Amino acid sequence: MKKILLIEDVADTVELVRRILTSRGYEFLHAPDAETGLRSALEFMPDLILLDLGLPDYDGQTLAGWIHNEKILLSTPLIAFTAWPEETAREMVNSYGFTGYISKPIVNVNAFVERVVSFIK
Repeated sequence: MKKILLIEDVADTVELVRRILTSRGYEFLHAPDAETGLRSALEFMPDLILLDLGLPDYDGQTLAGWIHNEKILLSTPLIAFTAWPEETAREMVNSYGFTGYISKPIVNVNAFVERVVSFIK
C-alpha cells in the first residue's frame, strides 16, 4: 500500500484528502506543521509528500529545503499543495525543487486522484 503524507494545517482540507485517498486504497499520514511534517517524513518514508505552502510554523519553501537536505528523502516526490495562483505555484516548483504542484481547493476528485497517481512511482 502506497503511503501519502499530507502536511497541511486546515482541518477541512485534511479530512477531505484523507477520505479521498483512503477510499482509493492509499495509506494516509498527516502532519499539521513543518516540524511534525519533517519528523513524519523521516519516520514513515512516504511514497509522496503533499506540502501546503502556508503552514503555521514555517513556510512550505523552508520545509522543502529541509526535506531536500535529507538524503533518505531525495527520491520522494514533493508536491506543492496550494491555493496560490497557478503562475506562483509554477514559480515555487521551479525555485524550490518541488516535483510538481496540485491546486486547492479540490473541485474535481477524479482529477485530483489522477494528479496524485501521476507523481507516485
